[in-house]
Amino acid sequence: MIQRIQSVWLLVAGIVTFLTLKFSFYSGTYLPDNQYHQLNGTENILLMITTIALGVLSIITIFLFKTRIVQLRLCIAGILLDLLVLFLYYRSMQNFTKGEFSITAAAHIIIILALVFAARGINKDEKLIKDSDRLR
Repeated sequence: MIQRIQSVWLLVAGIVTFLTLKFSFYSGTYLPDNQYHQLNGTENILLMITTIALGVLSIITIFLFKTRIVQLRLCIAGILLDLLVLFLYYRSMQNFTKGEFSITAAAHIIIILALVFAARGINKDEKLIKDSDRLR
């Protein structure tokens, strides 16, 4: 399980996802109270639930190494879920009058890349198994 490279990529995606709950994505002047505010993964309940679901999905996918097709589909679902998280961040940013992205906003690029690399590794394993079955 852990010797497969996609397990490492899925672990990286899971850890970085849980770190986005703590670190800010956007910071600036919040519209209702006109004070400086940081936007992170715990800002609203929908954003928090989808972020936690993405992290749990990434970690659980590691242990599905015997069913590579399911693992590949869950990686694709994880990419789509992270795009949903980015949309929820964008929607929450509408409440700010001015501000800037934090450097930790790049964590979502790392998550998407890790999930893509994991999917590539899973696909390579699946092709290897199909080729070896064909030779028998």
